[in-house]
Amino acid sequence: MTTKLIQGYEVVIGFETHAQLSTRSKIFSRSPTAFGAEPNTQASPVDLALPGTLPVMNKGAVERAIEFGLAVNAKIAERSVFARKNYFYPDLPKGYQISQFEIPVVQGGSVEFYLGEDKKSVRLVRAHLEEDAGKSLHEDFVGQSGIDLNRAGTPLLEIVTEPDMRSSEEAVAYAKELHKIVTWIGICDGNMQEGSFRCDANVSVRKPGAELGTRREIKNLNSFKFMQQAIDYEIRWQIEEIEDGRAIQQATVLFDPDTGETRAMRTKEDAADYRYFPDPDLPPLVVAPEWVERVKSQMAELPRVMAARFVKDYGLPEYDATTLTQSKAMAAYFEAAAKASGQPKLASNWIMGELSRRINAGETSIETAPVPAAVLASLIGRIADNTISNNAAKQVFEVLWTGEGSDVDAIIESKGLKQMNDTGALEAIIDEVLAANPDNVAQFKAGKDKAFNALVGQAMKASKGKANPAQVNEVLRRKLAQ
Repeated sequence: MTTKLIQGYEVVIGFETHAQLSTRSKIFSRSPTAFGAEPNTQASPVDLALPGTLPVMNKGAVERAIEFGLAVNAKIAERSVFARKNYFYPDLPKGYQISQFEIPVVQGGSVEFYLGEDKKSVRLVRAHLEEDAGKSLHEDFVGQSGIDLNRAGTPLLEIVTEPDMRSSEEAVAYAKELHKIVTWIGICDGNMQEGSFRCDANVSVRKPGAELGTRREIKNLNSFKFMQQAIDYEIRWQIEEIEDGRAIQQATVLFDPDTGETRAMRTKEDAADYRYFPDPDLPPLVVAPEWVERVKSQMAELPRVMAARFVKDYGLPEYDATTLTQSKAMAAYFEAAAKASGQPKLASNWIMGELSRRINAGETSIETAPVPAAVLASLIGRIADNTISNNAAKQVFEVLWTGEGSDVDAIIESKGLKQMNDTGALEAIIDEVLAANPDNVAQFKAGKDKAFNALVGQAMKASKGKANPAQVNEVLRRKLAQ
């Protein structure tokens, strides 16, 4: 597939995502991780590295990292090491962050997703465990800042990709798929507003075939909408700088949603600037194969596994199966509708079409949709047995959605939407249409297919839309061939 170019430049994007793990306590202490507590009420002496305290690894955090590795087909390292990442910010009480550097617990893997109908794959470099820093607060303080250390020590899994993405659309699609994976397996609640799922995008541009350009890292993108806006702005800015003869300087930047622009925060550090060294207070993390197997046996069916099952068991196209496994709720809804109706492809079409259109309009979620799976199955059954047409079914769905009715058969009856399946009555209507439209008949016999469509339209009009379109086509062709 040809790489998309912008003003003659190829875009190169890599991601670093911090997923807050869903443990009740912090990664190296028993302090709670609950969101919204009063500032500095959830920071223990261990989180602050006060003299005489020692960190103790949270087993639950490790198991969540293992789950993620299994979900993305990565290697789980039998031995990994924690390091101290040294830097000095007011909200980093220790003066260092405990992280993993040379040997992370999760190595490699990939995330696959669809962009439109094109299947994409982004390679992962690693996913490593680390602790979060605190938070600097500026809004409520005039001329000064406050420090809240509640987040200090909160367990994070940092997920790092190769620079495989080539557009903001692809980057957002990747981020959504990653968000789906971590929430599906339950290792992260995915709440972007509360900082549970934070994305950093490394963006650079280059001429096709050239070496990788200098990247700038856009930090803490907390919505998919802002993510795309920030990346698009950064791409345009870098191209303009290069075209004006200026070199791109490696930097960390922030996105301002009010102006729609990125602005430099600081020059970007390299690994050497952090002076990594193994943490002397933490022994190597050993993950035995038996532990991995035990975690694997307790995991729910993964979305990619479920999608493959939908292809195998229900005969769905891969695109449909992947779309229907975007959330557990949608997958469960589909399975219920498919089994009850016996029409999996029709169920897929309606869920991906009419139902998703309503949900995407912001009217509700699939969990609270006013048309339950069993009711949709009943509607699909009436399409399959030719009781109603697809157009009539949309009218029934509208009534179901607005709550004006809940019984499919009663709605069909009250609105007179049953299809005409009486062949004799249909033949009589078509005879009348043929007799009333001799010009169209002559044009069709002269080889003009548009005339046939005109006759079909006349027949449907004469039947007040109740004729079965397939039957109309069949009878028309038979009579025109006589």
